[in-house]
Amino acid sequence: MITRIGILGLGGVGGYFGGLLAKAYSESDAIEIVFIARGETQKAIAQKGLKIIYEGSETIVFPSLVSNDPEEIGELDYLICATKTYDIEKSFESIKNCITPNTVILPLYNGVDATTRIQILFPENDVLQGCVYIVSMIVAPGAIKKIGAYEKLFFGSQNAPVSKLKELQSIFEKANIESYLVENIEETIWEKFIFISALASATSYLNQNIGGILNNPENKAVYSSLLNEISAVALAKGLAMPIDIVAQTIAKLEKSPQDNTSSMHRDLLAGNKTEVGSLTEYVVNEGLKYGVDTPIYKQILEQLS
Repeated sequence: MITRIGILGLGGVGGYFGGLLAKAYSESDAIEIVFIARGETQKAIAQKGLKIIYEGSETIVFPSLVSNDPEEIGELDYLICATKTYDIEKSFESIKNCITPNTVILPLYNGVDATTRIQILFPENDVLQGCVYIVSMIVAPGAIKKIGAYEKLFFGSQNAPVSKLKELQSIFEKANIESYLVENIEETIWEKFIFISALASATSYLNQNIGGILNNPENKAVYSSLLNEISAVALAKGLAMPIDIVAQTIAKLEKSPQDNTSSMHRDLLAGNKTEVGSLTEYVVNEGLKYGVDTPIYKQILEQLS
């Protein structure tokens, strides 16, 4: 039996990790990697492969198949999805027939609501929780650039069979993906969400990169306020976050490339649709739900909406 893994969303996250999987299993008789893509991305990968650029070197990988035709894609055993959060429901429409009740779905999004939203679409399926730490981006159709050596993938589930989770972890490990199967996955995802939500909101609102946030006292104060607000929301939700989560998050940001910024800020500058709904508005709404005031988040949401 061949294990068939679909990659939905070939941006910085899906393209990079999907590329590692395609490279590792290019000659495998047991695992097939399918890129689900359309338009210029599909055309570029079909003709030239997926290009991964890192520290001046380039790696070209070819999946077993790159397609947007559900009949051609066929049924999938695993689906790793990493589109933009505002595209979650729409992105599943054309491939819903590729998802059987046995398909295990791993969402790798910036927000924290993806698993719930996908579970509504596919109530019979095991929908895992996951997040990644990586700086990577599309530089051209079918070309992904990774910045810095740091990359980690975390995933888990309270409901999925342990055998399926361990099988997926084994698949990642054999592809040299630094992945961690964790029990307290919701707390892990919220640690990442606190990091990315505050950063995306601050960089977009202030129109500054990481260096511009950390090295300007007023900008850093805005960022710190966001961290305190979102951490208070997490606490109100009953999540067991580290006591020093704010300090930990700032320390994490200080280790990031100073000239980098958030993907939401890049989208804003490019005039593209942004993930403000999942990264900023979600925190405001959860604050209202749990009785936590989020004045800076509200101020930023008003400007970015």
